[in-house]
Amino acid sequence: MSYIKISFLTSDDLLAVEASKELRNKYGSYKLEEAHVIVALGGDGFMLQALHDTMHLSLPVYGMNFGTIGFLMNDFSSNLLIERLTSAEETVINPLAMTAYCFDGTKKTALAINEVSLIRSSSQAAKLRVLIDGKERMKELVCDGALVSTPAGSTAYNYSAHGPILPIDADILALTAMAAYRPRRWRGAVLSSKAQILFETLDWDKRPVSAVADSVEVTNVLKVMIQSNKEIKHKLLFDPGHGLEERLISEQFS
Repeated sequence: MSYIKISFLTSDDLLAVEASKELRNKYGSYKLEEAHVIVALGGDGFMLQALHDTMHLSLPVYGMNFGTIGFLMNDFSSNLLIERLTSAEETVINPLAMTAYCFDGTKKTALAINEVSLIRSSSQAAKLRVLIDGKERMKELVCDGALVSTPAGSTAYNYSAHGPILPIDADILALTAMAAYRPRRWRGAVLSSKAQILFETLDWDKRPVSAVADSVEVTNVLKVMIQSNKEIKHKLLFDPGHGLEERLISEQFS
């Protein structure tokens, strides 16, 4: 497909704003509803937000990096953009669906492209019960927190917490503990992407826990259900030879 109509999304970074002006003048800019492709200028956080905001359009998104790491982005250049878009490799990823049940009886939902994290909200460690597909797998996990990561997010928070890097085409999720106290040094498990993962908070009245789906935080949770949403497909574009699969492999040998 030859991409012609481009919609530019830009972070508030000053360099990104200036680059966006240059690109718009050079290639034109269309409304999201009219575009064939989205070009997002910013960092990884901005890319995640752009994917969340435009998922209803099912448009491919090509990122240009103006952030720190740029794992989900391509290098910036104002030249040959149409050619780069036309030859780009597409990676399709599915988000995680989080359903959080809170102390006050409310239920809140959110999607996460990278990970869903449970994090202690007090000076005391969190106590979590872990169930997979309705079966209790851990009666009590005492820790600073735990997270469930997609392959796309496995090099982010998950990797910093000593979780495994997952191949982008692997149909699996990583469940990783953060600073596990009991069981001592337990770091987690690798699960099927079809798994339904349930965390229940124990002693929740004196050991409050928050749940975070990418940038959406829910406080004072009683239990959190997490599972992959296969119906939602995010399309990311990368320059040839620099796609997510290559980046995930390279990260393990750096």
